[in-house]
Amino acid sequence: MIDWRAYGAVGAGSALGTSLRYQVSLALLALPGPWFPWATLAVNMLGSWLIALFAALAAARLQGRVARWQPFLVAGFCGGFTTFSLFGLELIQLLAESRLLAAFGYGLASLVLWLAAAWHGHGVGRRLAAS
Repeated sequence: MIDWRAYGAVGAGSALGTSLRYQVSLALLALPGPWFPWATLAVNMLGSWLIALFAALAAARLQGRVARWQPFLVAGFCGGFTTFSLFGLELIQLLAESRLLAAFGYGLASLVLWLAAAWHGHGVGRRLAAS
């Protein structure tokens, strides 16, 4: 049997996450020029931290409140908030504009920062779950 509540939770979380990503994008346009995709880098870094935090909390508390909220928080909110597809498009645009150094920097910074954020968020989640 299909649990429609989970689908609704994912949809609501996604709408909230996507709306917040858009607001962050608008706010970060004021950073030093639109020549670098700061907003996508920032939301994906924060989203990586959050998804790892939520996943670590839910894994430690399989029957608790965090586990029940996982569809809303992880698949919904974090899935809507982060954007790998826009990262790919922005990287291709930098390459198409022959801005190789910016493209390389963006790709490398994204990978390193997203993984570091996920690692840190997972650690925080495990510590919170243990307390």
